[in-house]
Amino acid sequence: MLYSIIVPVYNRPDEINKLLESLAAQTVKPFELVIIEDGSEERCDHLLDGYRSSFTINYHYKKNEGRCEARNYGLERANGDYMLFFDSDVILPPFYFERLETAMGASPCDCFGGPDAADASFSDMQKAVSHAMTSFWTTGGIRGGKVVMEKFCPRTFNMGISRKVYETVGGFNDMLGEDIDLSLRIRKAGFDIKLIREAFVYHKRRIDFARFFKQVNTFGQARIWLQLIHPGSMKAVHTAPALLLIMAILLVAASFFCPWLLLLPLLYALLIFFDSLAKNRSLNVAILSVAAAAVQITGYGSGFLKAFWYKMVLKQPLETKRNLINLMNKDYGTENKKEH
Repeated sequence: MLYSIIVPVYNRPDEINKLLESLAAQTVKPFELVIIEDGSEERCDHLLDGYRSSFTINYHYKKNEGRCEARNYGLERANGDYMLFFDSDVILPPFYFERLETAMGASPCDCFGGPDAADASFSDMQKAVSHAMTSFWTTGGIRGGKVVMEKFCPRTFNMGISRKVYETVGGFNDMLGEDIDLSLRIRKAGFDIKLIREAFVYHKRRIDFARFFKQVNTFGQARIWLQLIHPGSMKAVHTAPALLLIMAILLVAASFFCPWLLLLPLLYALLIFFDSLAKNRSLNVAILSVAAAAVQITGYGSGFLKAFWYKMVLKQPLETKRNLINLMNKDYGTENKKEH
């Protein structure tokens, strides 16, 4: 069985080098690597020659159109029986494909995904953000954690589909939440989706709190888009950050009359702190994890409420993802380039 690994990249040669190192260290190598350089000024093609003797690499350079188009471009050029998607900031443990082969041999499926984790070498900030994104007390229950609070939908930091799925369902739509949209279309088409917990990746997030806020704000908006495109896909757990944000605002207002109400967010902060301390065994990471959880809830919740107001209440149409990025760039005066 051949796996085609599809990785879009935009100005991230250092990240790609780490991914290449982890692929070269795999105990088994039943794969080809398909790199889609999406209009980068800092290209990564000069790094590839040192790895071509270890595994097959197909490199493609195209104009900048964003990660949805880049992944679809890679899908069209992949040769594998299965297509895997990793983000450029992912590092694979050396046993990834060995465990994947074992799991697929024991119980084949049409679509699969695995969790993400923080490696011991990551910075304290990266570990804190990873904790916020994987803990059961934040959003870990909807990302492939040990306890799953909804039907599992693989994300493109660690996701695979069969060729039959691609030929039946197609690739990625240009929208917010494109990977979950693909997972929902796969399930609606009758294909089975499997969580392979032992096939995890290290997700080396490259974000500070400001960028983390922007990322999770987009996630919150995406949940409204997904509900409008796939009615019934929104579950109670998806509304939790928005409800927590509203509750926090009300508690702060009410605390002027009942100061003891501030104990409630304090108790939640302590829960996050001790959960992170037990898992990461670092006081600094635990403190940063509390801040990361606050940023996550505020960012996701405000994005969710914003999209709910504009898309559900005011009935504004859904833009394509690219048009939305263009509008945001126009507002903030940034260059019309998209990262991966």
